[in-house]
Amino acid sequence: MGLSNASSGINILQEELKIEKTTAEDRIVALGGNPNVGKSTVFNSLTGLNQHTGNWPGKTVTNAYGSYKYKGRNFILVDIPGTYSLMANSVDEEVARDFICFGEPHTTVIVVDATCLERNLNLVLQTLEITSNVILCVNLMDEAKRKNIHINLKKLSHELGIPVVGTSAVKAIGLSNLMEEIYNISYGRFKLSPMSIRYSEEIEKAISMIENKVRAINQSKLSSRWISLKLLDGDLNLINSIDKYLDFDLSKEKNIVKEVERAKNYLKSMGIDRDSIRDIIVTNLISISERISKKVVTIENNGYKSLDRKIDNLLTSKKFGIPIMVLLLMIVFWITIRGANIPSEILARGFSFIERNLSLFFQWLKAPAWIHDVLVLGIFRTLSWVVSVMLPPMAIFFPMFTLLEDLGYLPRVAFNLDNFFKKSYACGKQALTMCMGFGCNAAGVIGCRIIDSPRERIIAIITNSFVPCNGRFPIFIAVISTFFVNFIKGTFQSLVLALILTSVIVLGVFMTLLVSKILSMTILKGLASSFTLELPPYRKPQLGRIIVRSILDRTLFVLGRAVVVAIPAGLIIWLMANIYLGDSNILTYTANFLNPLAKLIGLDGYILLAFLLGFPANEIVIPILLMSYMATGSLIELNSLAELKGVLIANGWTWVTGLSVMLFSLMHWPCATTCLTIRKETQSLKWTLVSFIIPAVAGFSLCFLVVNLIRLFSLL
Repeated sequence: MGLSNASSGINILQEELKIEKTTAEDRIVALGGNPNVGKSTVFNSLTGLNQHTGNWPGKTVTNAYGSYKYKGRNFILVDIPGTYSLMANSVDEEVARDFICFGEPHTTVIVVDATCLERNLNLVLQTLEITSNVILCVNLMDEAKRKNIHINLKKLSHELGIPVVGTSAVKAIGLSNLMEEIYNISYGRFKLSPMSIRYSEEIEKAISMIENKVRAINQSKLSSRWISLKLLDGDLNLINSIDKYLDFDLSKEKNIVKEVERAKNYLKSMGIDRDSIRDIIVTNLISISERISKKVVTIENNGYKSLDRKIDNLLTSKKFGIPIMVLLLMIVFWITIRGANIPSEILARGFSFIERNLSLFFQWLKAPAWIHDVLVLGIFRTLSWVVSVMLPPMAIFFPMFTLLEDLGYLPRVAFNLDNFFKKSYACGKQALTMCMGFGCNAAGVIGCRIIDSPRERIIAIITNSFVPCNGRFPIFIAVISTFFVNFIKGTFQSLVLALILTSVIVLGVFMTLLVSKILSMTILKGLASSFTLELPPYRKPQLGRIIVRSILDRTLFVLGRAVVVAIPAGLIIWLMANIYLGDSNILTYTANFLNPLAKLIGLDGYILLAFLLGFPANEIVIPILLMSYMATGSLIELNSLAELKGVLIANGWTWVTGLSVMLFSLMHWPCATTCLTIRKETQSLKWTLVSFIIPAVAGFSLCFLVVNLIRLFSLL
């Protein structure tokens, strides 16, 4: 038995990507490319609404596939992870390589950025070593034209020996030509003659030693030459993948193992050790990319990158990079705070109108009062609070976040913070996941998939809740407005509020770095890994796509999860507030039980209970607290900050209480939605519990320290 195809690309799609309906006439197309080249735009433009997403089996890497019709034929387009190479140094690279190798796509389309062709060609050349059915899609041709960069597509096609199509996917330019080339390649309408990648004389001789043995047993469509090169490179991941998909263990083939060792000894005798083989391979690919690029690319304006460099000199400088980042963060918060007030009020009024009509409906049905109270005052009112408080800030924050992402600024944030995370033995990419956590910690946890190292990914997941989501903003805003900026009037008040809120966020970032370092030195020991960080060119944002992507992919996704956990929360809160044991309800008994512990950290039992009951969604912490103080039996909302301040002061609040509430809200455990997401992402109950316990311990510790220091100084 030799290397033979155990299953076709369609079978793998059916089994792993859960595609239910495929036929022998369907054509599988793999869509690859570097990050930030517009690959997703090409995918979305071709497939439209016929898309499905999920996880690659056993991997924390998302997959997306969709279908489109062309000339009466059905094409299934699989969006493989964006990578810089296929060397399998990360999970993304392994998934991308394995699908090209073992998914048996009829065609592989590699999307590149026309403004930086040379850097992108490296991935194209690696793909050509695996398969000959490759199409090069040179995207962002409009940007290249704007920067006076001209690419001779015909000459590029001649150099590579494959079809080359120029596109501007955002404007749907060139996509019909791309579909035509995919059709031609997929149905074998003409034979391809891709360029042969050649290495030094020593490497070529070593490859030939192994290739003869591999060819003797290779009955698959994989290139025997490429397999030999990977064996020479010592790629154990490939051996494991061959065993998984082709049911053949190369490591047990004595003749091949012996020949690989002989080839490596030969290279060693020529002064090429095992560690330098990959360097030679990569250097050669880069050299070829540079040579081809010089032949086909003409730059009329050699200073086309000068503006980007000038902006980067400011945004990524040691002197101004961090201050500008903090200033932008404050502006985003200010716009979010100011902009969310009116839509929140409109939604609250709308839900109030619905609630009144629901009450009338239950009266018309002559339903028992307890059924009305449970469903309307308990579940519906909690649900309406979550949606009216959570939706407007997310609908503002997420598009702004996506706007910065589209402009190309977020990689600069990672660049600015990379040194700090490296000192904490964590990954610089954690800065990006931290930014996503501002909108929702669940989204931030999902974003941790971009971190390759499992150790560093777990650290990022555990510490993500130190960055407050927009669900905690109402708590901060209420406390800051009531106790710290109530003496300021007008627009200046919202600016000071945003400044204080930004200071709280900076403290959260500091705690993220501190806890990351503690974890790296204890339960998750290890050194920071290196990673490739591309600073993409600044681009004109695509406002329509930003709105759709941020609303559909982020806002509604997160809101849906929050709604799921808010419904049972409403029921539990109502029951605790309305079931009496003697003269007091369960809510009061529980608060009294928690009071001694709460006093140690500057809170009271009702505040701590509100945080516990707010576990399903942070938005309901303040309403639960007011309901408890005012003994109303259901969630309530006050009409002004003055009323809120009156209730809080009447129940023993001071500025120290407000400070403790802010600190505890910043540090305390993640919400139920985030915990469910952590469980799904880590597939581990242990790490879910750790992610809950560590922020809780940090919150208790910090509040205890600050409050008792204040008490000590007040006695002096």
